[in-house]
Amino acid sequence: MKNIFENIENIDISKYYIVKYFLKSTSSLRDAAWQLAIGQSVGNPNIRNEWETDELFENHSCIILHKEEDLKSTNLGEVNIAFPVINIDFETDGISHLLVNIMGGQLDIDIIEKCQVLDIKFPDSVDKYFKGPKFGISGIRNFTKVKDKPIFGSIIKPKTGISPNVLLEMVKQLVEGGVNFIKEDEILSDPNFCKIEDRIPLIMDYLKDKNVIYAASIHSDSPYLLDRVRKIYELGGNGIHVNFWCGLGSYKAIRELDLPIFIHFQKSGDKILTNKAHDFHIDWKVICKLIGMMGVDFAHAGMIGGYYKWDEKEVIDSVNVLQKYNVMPALSCGFHSGLTQMVTDKLGVDYMANVGGAIHGHSGGTVSGAKEIKASIERLVI
Repeated sequence: MKNIFENIENIDISKYYIVKYFLKSTSSLRDAAWQLAIGQSVGNPNIRNEWETDELFENHSCIILHKEEDLKSTNLGEVNIAFPVINIDFETDGISHLLVNIMGGQLDIDIIEKCQVLDIKFPDSVDKYFKGPKFGISGIRNFTKVKDKPIFGSIIKPKTGISPNVLLEMVKQLVEGGVNFIKEDEILSDPNFCKIEDRIPLIMDYLKDKNVIYAASIHSDSPYLLDRVRKIYELGGNGIHVNFWCGLGSYKAIRELDLPIFIHFQKSGDKILTNKAHDFHIDWKVICKLIGMMGVDFAHAGMIGGYYKWDEKEVIDSVNVLQKYNVMPALSCGFHSGLTQMVTDKLGVDYMANVGGAIHGHSGGTVSGAKEIKASIERLVI
């Protein structure tokens, strides 16, 4: 059988995408890497069979990019594994099958106690299957006419239970307060009391002469999600809000519709997948890289100084990844006017201050709350 331990210099890296893992094993790091590499490519990690030809191994098995002996003396550490590009049709299998490959059956292997994806590097041959943002940071700035300041966003509160007419009144007050972006909360999707076909024409008729992006919440199962994207477009909408729970592959599918609609990625719930305290997780920065490749325009990146409890460096690192891919990072979960200068000092101006409670809960009401955030952005010292 072909040896699957190899130096990176000895392989054609254009034929592989490389995943960096942290692994912990009850046996050795060598055994954990072996079982992952074999089990996530050609076969059962412990049983060989007559159908596993040398040619099959040559073309389809993963390769462990380390000397075998170096992995025998420890039971934990970082391992780089090269996955054959040929095993995925990136155009149609997309992100969903990628995740099956990199974070699938190895989680059921008894000797693997920890398996964490730290990074993925793709060859240039994969790039053509991902469109990247249609608008991104540059397109958002062109649309909103905001050139040298953070984008000012707001979130609809209450999250649900409101009628289209109440929603319209809230939108009017937010616009009066100076927002550039409005996002319906993820708890609102298409309930009978506030249907998409009732609220979107109402909102967009009011916004037709204003440079405001309105991201409609459209969370739904896959047969309906793309239909709702098309419906938003047909009703005159200019933005959609899609939560992580709709599936990572859904963003790639939406982007491939190539409609003139801003796509907002909402991360609420992602800690089930990205929490570093979990034995099995995918690093949030890796998800941010996939977000950028798939073509999202805005992405909730976390928060610095709010109630969002996450490591500040991780938030800053994820913002840097999103900005690299021309994705506008959205900072929310406790944003208020007292944080604007501090957040800007750490991130620069290419982010969106996305504010909910501090606007709607202001003692002077929604308009006053929005104006207070707007003023904190206008007086920034850059």
